[in-house]
Amino acid sequence: MANSPLLAAAAAIVFAASAGGQTALHINAAKVTAPVSPTLYGLMTEEINHSYDGGLYAELIQNRIFKDNAKNPVHWSVVGAGAIALDESQPIEGTVLKTCLKLDANGASAGHRAGVANDGWWGIPVKPKTSYRASFYAMADGVGPLTVSLESNDGSKVFATAQTQEITDKWQKYTVTLTTGDDAAPSAANRLVIATEKPGALRLNLVSLFPTTYNDRPNGNRIDLMQLLIDMKPAFLRLPGGNFLEGDAIADRFPWKATLGPLEQRPGHRGCWNYRASDGLGLLEFLEWCEDMHVQPVLAVYAGYSLKGEHVNAGPALQPFVDDALEEIEYVIGGAETKWGAVRAKDGHPAPFPLTYVEIGNEDGADKSHSYEGRFAQFYDAIKAKHPNLKCIDTLGRSYWDHTKAAPKRTGDVIDEHYYPNARQMEMDATHYDKYDRNGPKIFVGEWATREGSPTTNMNAALGDAAWMTGMERNSDIVVLASYAPLFTNVNPGGMEWKSNLIGYDALTSFGSPSYYAQKMFNNNIGDGVLAVEADNVPMQTWQPPAPKGKTDLPPAKKFPELFYVATKDSAKGTIYLKVVNAGGTKRDVRIDITGAGIAAEGTAITLGSARPSDTNSITEPAKIVPVTTAAKGLGSQFTYSFAPYSITVLALSAK
Repeated sequence: MANSPLLAAAAAIVFAASAGGQTALHINAAKVTAPVSPTLYGLMTEEINHSYDGGLYAELIQNRIFKDNAKNPVHWSVVGAGAIALDESQPIEGTVLKTCLKLDANGASAGHRAGVANDGWWGIPVKPKTSYRASFYAMADGVGPLTVSLESNDGSKVFATAQTQEITDKWQKYTVTLTTGDDAAPSAANRLVIATEKPGALRLNLVSLFPTTYNDRPNGNRIDLMQLLIDMKPAFLRLPGGNFLEGDAIADRFPWKATLGPLEQRPGHRGCWNYRASDGLGLLEFLEWCEDMHVQPVLAVYAGYSLKGEHVNAGPALQPFVDDALEEIEYVIGGAETKWGAVRAKDGHPAPFPLTYVEIGNEDGADKSHSYEGRFAQFYDAIKAKHPNLKCIDTLGRSYWDHTKAAPKRTGDVIDEHYYPNARQMEMDATHYDKYDRNGPKIFVGEWATREGSPTTNMNAALGDAAWMTGMERNSDIVVLASYAPLFTNVNPGGMEWKSNLIGYDALTSFGSPSYYAQKMFNNNIGDGVLAVEADNVPMQTWQPPAPKGKTDLPPAKKFPELFYVATKDSAKGTIYLKVVNAGGTKRDVRIDITGAGIAAEGTAITLGSARPSDTNSITEPAKIVPVTTAAKGLGSQFTYSFAPYSITVLALSAK
């Protein structure tokens, strides 16, 4: 993740414009200009905006092992008569759990409880007829059975309650089930309370609360967010993330080995987006996330460079990091007879996971030491020697290259490029890949997004996204993978570090942005071959660049198309998908001429649009802008179709 500069907009525009006449698109259904990459559209993820903790990862307790603050038990409070403090005098033997929460409950008595409460991630969601699994380690001096309850923040409503057995003076794990009633109104202003009415001292550690998760995984993901992702029909998941892979320093890199096994063995680590990562969503959970979506992982391995410039030069000092990457790859794809494949089997997944792509580092063009070429070569050679079928992704992407200089001597099978412009820049640069060298490396647009709207994008951003996607799709013989970023944001105050995100949520609900629906439309309606399209009389829009800083004279205005398009054909179904983006505020009547195939009189139109480009979706209006599917009639080899202003349209045409 980086706010990298957009390359200058391509000068050559494939959309022809002539004076007068109707706008027309001429599609040759018999001429396939390029294959569509079967892995073109996927997902990119990292721990940013509380994407995992407080987001996809379904754990409802914040600061469950009391390591988020060294001085105070943040997100924990006293209930009733008592006092709390962090305590490091009673570590749990055989685990990484060194800091516990101590409750002085000497003020407790019958009818007068003393306890602790956790406020969750901006609240704990309560829904009717829902079961929650609560678990924790506890040891006590004089404290009897504990009452565990889900209740409103003020304690006036108790939605579910359960009681443990007697608490001993030795650390033990306790588990209870909390089930809400039919009459529990959905709400998020709630807390988990663990309390006693017997005086004494109580210590707690690894306090956890899980609702039902996707596929009922015990350490799994939120159902609603998983469904939003699955509905996109992605082909891959890039993991464990961009900056999250590197960390601010080498010690802060993604510690994949420390994310394996039971939660008691996961210490978590310092994240790079202003909060600590629990690592409850670890390497195995990432891979199971892929399995649940029926997609392949794109595995990024740490390559010896961290965000604040700390790095390891190629050579003997780098070799331990290369070895670590090879072990990580073995954990993913090794048989159960291999060292790390056996660890994966012990963790509960005997079968290897599929893997095609390994990404070496992240955004290494930002490495001012210029050490990446040597580091990349050392990783590349080692990976290829052991796994010749794996494709290696080079992260020295063109968004960082100085194009006045030669490209690096060593490049990967695929090069990762990142772009974060505004909608105008996206539209101006929609032909970005039209003139790329077809004999060079393939391209992975590993992070890209139109940055307009907050906390999720608006309709104008979706228009920019869709314009850019027409270019990637048209050039998907070389653009073999692409993934929007960031994927998630918690919309609560303090939950967002990066503006303009794809999917928003709070503790209770979630929604897709207009950009999400644009992605879904493109992902779900794509063929296997790009068709030749020519255009006449495409309307143009004009943009006046601002004056350079310190100057008053305006630079020349720029003209570029208002309509963007791409056509693909599904050779098995005989369906032609025509995608048209009308980025302007005027309805456009476009004549569609199709040669090389007969076209049925009726097809399907899917349209995403809004009256104002600033319109967006939100927690309170999650479906303000969503695709509308209608029957498209009066079609044939030649027909005219009206494209609404500020709209994205997919026409599914059936070849006869």
